Amino acid sequence: MSDRQTNVQSISERRPSPFKTLLDGEAATLIQAADDVYQVRFKNRAANAYLVRGSRRTILIDVGLSTNYAHLVSCLGHVGVTPDEIDMVVLSHEHLDHIGAAYHFHGRSYIAAHRLAANKIMLRDDFSMLRKMFNEPNVPIDIDIWLEEGNLIDLGNFRLVVMYTPGHTSACITLFDQDKGLLFASDTLMPGGVMGGVFGSGSIADYIQSLERIKGLNSKILLSGHGRLSDTPQEDVRIAIQRSHGLLEDTAQLFDALDARANFDPIMQSVRDLNKLGD
Repeated sequence: MSDRQTNVQSISERRPSPFKTLLDGEAATLIQAADDVYQVRFKNRAANAYLVRGSRRTILIDVGLSTNYAHLVSCLGHVGVTPDEIDMVVLSHEHLDHIGAAYHFHGRSYIAAHRLAANKIMLRDDFSMLRKMFNEPNVPIDIDIWLEEGNLIDLGNFRLVVMYTPGHTSACITLFDQDKGLLFASDTLMPGGVMGGVFGSGSIADYIQSLERIKGLNSKILLSGHGRLSDTPQEDVRIAIQRSHGLLEDTAQLFDALDARANFDPIMQSVRDLNKLGD
């Protein structure tokens, strides 16, 4: 059987999604992940946004690119929520495909991020935020709340625990509701075990450790930064761990293939020159 036939067969055998599509627009799709939990899945390069409507507070987890803001508002309106009703916007990490539209919520909502992401965002670290990649407007995004490992975001009927899960970048967080099994993993884990890549301040070793932490959770629904919703998070994380170890082995082989002395001599000379500045 050819690869093409195999792909067609696997697509035809794929079971239907258990998640209901509420709105399928030109630029975004609104999908219900659970009671009072919605995925806004944009059709361009923007990351997914998630609306969690609690009995006490309502939050957004990531907001996509600035250019998608009108489509985000349209999706929120479809379930009867306006931007003014968003109590908090939680940013999973510093990349602009996740946070670009956050400035639209200034003065309306508290904006929260891990302290390492907050530092990069507020200093407008364009390299870390991938501004050139996404061509977003250079506007300030202020962070009101600096999150840490173990913080609890209590929405009444949802209790989201902040997990520090670096790897994709140094500042990634995952939110987990243990009672409901909801895992908002952003770019740390995606359906099918797809990895979000290691950028700038990220580390494949940190990535593996974060995936191992996620593996130990009793998660039931994976709500990731890109792609579809998944009701098989345990299988997803198993595959991701396997792939991440393969990536670690590949990078080790690449490092061994380099002429280490030729590459490190200029660096060490720079260090020696710096040490002489006080002479």
